[in-house]
Amino acid sequence: MLAVRVLGMLGVLLVLSFIVFSLMYLAPGDIVKNLLGNRPSSPEAVAAVRAQYHLDDPFLVQYVRWLGGFVTGDLGESIRLQTPVADAIASRVGLTALLCGIAFVIALVVAIPLGVRSAVRAGGASDRTASALAVVGLSAPTFAVGLLLLYVFAYYVPVFPVYGAGSGGLDTLWHLILPAITLALGLGAIILKLTRTAMLRELETDYVTSARARGLSERSVQRIALRNAAIPIVTGASLVLTFLVGGTVLAETTFALPGLGTLLQDSVLFKDIAVVQSLTLLVAIVIAVIALLADIAYILLDPRVRERGVPA
Repeated sequence: MLAVRVLGMLGVLLVLSFIVFSLMYLAPGDIVKNLLGNRPSSPEAVAAVRAQYHLDDPFLVQYVRWLGGFVTGDLGESIRLQTPVADAIASRVGLTALLCGIAFVIALVVAIPLGVRSAVRAGGASDRTASALAVVGLSAPTFAVGLLLLYVFAYYVPVFPVYGAGSGGLDTLWHLILPAITLALGLGAIILKLTRTAMLRELETDYVTSARARGLSERSVQRIALRNAAIPIVTGASLVLTFLVGGTVLAETTFALPGLGTLLQDSVLFKDIAVVQSLTLLVAIVIAVIALLADIAYILLDPRVRERGVPA
């Protein structure tokens, strides 16, 4: 079944690559004009640029050429940056991965305990507080949260830097705190709601009632319930990682971080097809791999799943 999932994933990636390439090809704008600027250009210069980047080739020929290069590891050249796409992505992927990692850790560390406490004390003050925080996190736009944090903690109370990625090391980590909190707020809200729902369902089951009747401590009962609720929590946490894809673009733009989000935004505006196509497909691959890892987590967390095999 895992092989079927992998084949299905490859099929989805192929369709996605064709759709994105088609949308970028049909999008308004002229790559040659973007590259040469507003200064007068001779017909010979325009023709040379179009020939250099094969812009006059039929659509399917351009797509097949790009796909063949991608499969063999050649992502093409960025028209805007005049550098190989692989180099442009490699120079920025570290910052974006670090930002997403910090945001994900913050969301897990805060949201799961809050979700468990909210379920255990359902209807109480802590439950209402956690639900209010979740509503704020789900409804507040990423850029609005980022601007608010910038105003409060970088301008009004100048604790964190306003923009940029710092000079490396601890300075970079310090620059990423506010962007990470911005991303973690929405991600954590989803995980909190998933954790609360899963725990409430487990706490109402017969085995929990039986465990309490045998005299087990409430902490032990909660630990058992949390283990059984781990599958929906892990599944939800892995799938909502896709929230970071769109949120990272807005967070990096708000905090002027030179990561993949700003690279994607600038490339879309410039109509740099090679960069947009490669970045989109690489993100899709990451999401697909996360989904496969979630399936593996099923097997590790639940013996019943190991007996049946990976779900289709």
